Amino acid sequence: MTKTNFYVTPGFGETMRKDMHYSQAVRVGNRVETSGQPGWDENCAFPDLLEDEIRFAFDNVERALAAAGATWPDVIAVNSYHVPESPDYIGDTHGRVMVEQFRERMGDRAPIWTEIGVPALGERRMRVEIRVTAIVDSTS
Repeated sequence: MTKTNFYVTPGFGETMRKDMHYSQAVRVGNRVETSGQPGWDENCAFPDLLEDEIRFAFDNVERALAAAGATWPDVIAVNSYHVPESPDYIGDTHGRVMVEQFRERMGDRAPIWTEIGVPALGERRMRVEIRVTAIVDSTS
């Protein structure tokens, strides 16, 4: 039987576990799933610039992956949730910065990706949330 382990990241992950009763990542065998990661900083504050918020979300995914023993190159699937810049289009900034971060963090590896526009996310100021699936040692 494969063991299931749940992980929280230091700092805000511990706060979310205590206050909201959820973990940042789960590992079952060599498969790691993260919860949706917001683009906030260590103090749960959102930056003014959307570009920074997306970069922070990628940083937070990286921290959740690391807690469970995975890295960006292990990622096989990404779901990203975006509050659109206009009612009928997610917006160029969202897609551009997401692709920049994929290339920076994963190089030539190109996971599957679903980009979803939503009317709202878990916090009032949130504009993006990223959730990933990784298979550890999938890069070989």
